[in-house]
Amino acid sequence: MTLEHLQLFRDIAATRSISRAAQLNDVSQSAASQHLIELEKTLEVKLLDRSTRPLTLTEPGKLYLDYCKDAIRARHEFDVGLERLKGRVEGSVRVASIYSIGLSEMSRLEKTFRERFPEAQLSVDYLRPERVYQAVLNEQADLGLVSYPEPNKDIRATSWRDERMVVAMSPKHRLASHSVISPRDLDGASFVGFDDDLPISREVSRFFREKGVSVNLVLHFDNIRNMIEAVAEDRGVSILPDPILQNDIALGRVHAAPLEEPGLYRPIGVLQLRRRKPNRATQSFLHLLTGNGA
Repeated sequence: MTLEHLQLFRDIAATRSISRAAQLNDVSQSAASQHLIELEKTLEVKLLDRSTRPLTLTEPGKLYLDYCKDAIRARHEFDVGLERLKGRVEGSVRVASIYSIGLSEMSRLEKTFRERFPEAQLSVDYLRPERVYQAVLNEQADLGLVSYPEPNKDIRATSWRDERMVVAMSPKHRLASHSVISPRDLDGASFVGFDDDLPISREVSRFFREKGVSVNLVLHFDNIRNMIEAVAEDRGVSILPDPILQNDIALGRVHAAPLEEPGLYRPIGVLQLRRRKPNRATQSFLHLLTGNGA
């Protein structure tokens, strides 16, 4: 098994889709499917439950995913260590990120990057998704961080992580006593959503259609901070990425509960320009990012 095969399986698990993982790894869907069949034959176990949509991991699949993550992380650590031995990591890396990645998380990554690579410079700009793609395409950013990444002939996308989406609400909302939320619990509820042109909005709408749920959209925003404020004021419930809510949950401003499985997950990916070879600083930040998030 090559590193590329390990990354392919990690991305299948993250996206819950063989076709999306194949696209992210620049291989055909048939090649990805064939590799999976051969892998399961070699290991003599089923790694995926293909009877569910989206795909889910079997218990052996979860075990193999852990192995993939450990192996990928070890390779990244080796690459970074080798770069240190070969010479200092210098230069600059420019990152364009969607707002909902989270300032606190990026601050932590920036601090770690500067501690490990003091000779390198890192800058981060927060933009709407379409502007992140444009920044990468126009070489104004070396890396782009987006949800629901879409590679194309000019831009390559690498899977970073899969974020669980949860139901966010005021602590005094009627659903706050539920430990798990069924989609039907949301039928008719006042809902705070994302603007229609954002990928996450289309995904949430698709989820509701599949579950036969109709909500009352009372507010919509392109900024996740405004959505959290509306939820905290009990203007309605929302479905938001779990990591971005942690500070508000700790402060008691917002309550969150998971959806019934298989639930809803938001894939986060890293964009790079295909024709541009990344410098050492960019490679080192990418290794830090995917190594921590794998």
